[in-house]
Amino acid sequence: MSKQQVIVVGGGAAGFFAAITCAEANPKISVTVLERGPQFLSKVRISGGGRCNVTHACFEPRALATRYPRGERALLAPFLAFQPTETIAWFAARGVKLKTEADGRMFPVTDSSQTIVDCLMAAAQEAGVKLALNCGVEKIARREGGGFDLKLVNGENLSCDRLLLATGGCRAAAVGELVVALGHTLEPPVPSLFTFHIETPWLRELAGISVENAEVTILAAKLRERGPVLVTHWGLSGPGILRLSAWGARVLHGLDYKFSLLVNWLPHLDAAQVDAVLNSRRASQPAKLVVNTPVAPVPARLWEQLVLAAGIARETRWADVARAAQHRLVQQLTRTELPVTGKSLNKDEFVTCGGVRLREVDFKTMASRVCPGLYFAGEVLDVDGVTGGFNFQAAWTTGWLAGRSLAV
Repeated sequence: MSKQQVIVVGGGAAGFFAAITCAEANPKISVTVLERGPQFLSKVRISGGGRCNVTHACFEPRALATRYPRGERALLAPFLAFQPTETIAWFAARGVKLKTEADGRMFPVTDSSQTIVDCLMAAAQEAGVKLALNCGVEKIARREGGGFDLKLVNGENLSCDRLLLATGGCRAAAVGELVVALGHTLEPPVPSLFTFHIETPWLRELAGISVENAEVTILAAKLRERGPVLVTHWGLSGPGILRLSAWGARVLHGLDYKFSLLVNWLPHLDAAQVDAVLNSRRASQPAKLVVNTPVAPVPARLWEQLVLAAGIARETRWADVARAAQHRLVQQLTRTELPVTGKSLNKDEFVTCGGVRLREVDFKTMASRVCPGLYFAGEVLDVDGVTGGFNFQAAWTTGWLAGRSLAV
């Protein structure tokens, strides 16, 4: 009797994890991973600036699920089965120890994504998973008696009894076409996790400055986030901005990425408290130049630009600040208005909002509800998390569940 054939389309985190899980759970099954590109695990290699943000130290399934703008309800049951605790144990059992940073992100202690790549490659090979590069799938057809026939872009034909699609985000039309051809519905893919283009000259002059805790608000989208914000050569980035982009992925796409962003550089104080701090500065340091006496924790260079943006001349001393000018400075500190004119994808996380409609998938098994023998894992689903290791955790979790189901 010939071996049952399982094909995994997609050689990223979710596909590898599913293939390894399936092969380890049932060595009698033949498991093959097809990767359309020239390299496996390419996103793993570059994530976290080349360190690989494997997961996040959030160990309560309900709290973990809230980090997903799309997929929160669907992921709750999967996280009860496999969450960061299990991810840490899985890698530890294969000789890879993870460490937790102050913000909860978890990385290999080596600070190298190659450690994770090597671990996954070794586990796949040890489990007997067949690995094939440069094998893009052009067409998939269901067989009448069950199973699937695959036509590859190189002209080769393959068949399998069960099929897992772990192709990553559906940005490429070809990926979406495969899903739709098998009877599924696609939620339109739009970017998530992106930085904001802001052309305000004084802001761009501050490239490299970071503020540990700022509050960023988009009134048009009714969105607000707090977190670190980084000034770049093209505008604003950092975890606070990336989280805002994730929650607002669809509405910001609808706005064509043109909207007004409000930034509160002192979110721990309200406007009245900021005004009181400035009054105190005026009373205690009347002879000092306003531009030279920043209010902590606002960085000195940012403070200088906010003072100038408030219409206070560079040579103005605290004793000479008019009430109206002080009011404008309070506004700049608590409600800087910046026009956003576009976006750039975050280079470490090419995350897409959109994909296979969630109600068409059984999240206990990751099996298709409309096509017997078909399974899904990872970002091909309409699931995406905020920055911080959550997208990889969704890949490990859905990959593990799919791998277990494929092995039965």
